[in-house]
Amino acid sequence: MIGLFGGAFDPPHSGHVALVRAAKEELGLDRVLVLVAAAPGHKHVETPAEVRLELARAAFPDEDVLLDEHARTVDSLRAHPEWADPIFLIGADEFAGFLDWKEPDEVLRLARLGVAARPGYPRDRLEAVLRLLAAPERVLFFELAEPQSSSALRAGWRLGDVPAAVAEIVEREGLYGQHRGYTERT
Repeated sequence: MIGLFGGAFDPPHSGHVALVRAAKEELGLDRVLVLVAAAPGHKHVETPAEVRLELARAAFPDEDVLLDEHARTVDSLRAHPEWADPIFLIGADEFAGFLDWKEPDEVLRLARLGVAARPGYPRDRLEAVLRLLAAPERVLFFELAEPQSSSALRAGWRLGDVPAAVAEIVEREGLYGQHRGYTERT
């Protein structure tokens, strides 16, 4: 069984890594393809795609990490029928906005969703989305310890929030306002 984990990864952080690890364990995934959106249709990115791809490869050394040229999930899924009913992994916050995605019911026809819900996440937000889907049975939930979002990470940067290999690249390249020699790790 294959999992797909897509995003901007600007930057990839420990919450992303924990989500993939938990999904593999709880959903029984054989492998996960990490899809770095070259030009995400849902958010602004600060870092060029090639750099985000390098960061994602550092964060996920045991996974296949690919650059995804499609701005929307449904377009990626349509372009890759060989993925054959994958589980597309997202966080609960992302699922709360799933109805705003391009063709959400088509996404669910082409892939199941694996939704990582951290402890204490308001279940009513998730239920509200499920009620409006054509195929709510294709949504699988699994629990995840509290992750941090990439935007929160950029706002309150701590190199300890990212895997060590990612922190090395961030320091080396001076990304996200970091300068050589920045060594704070919490």
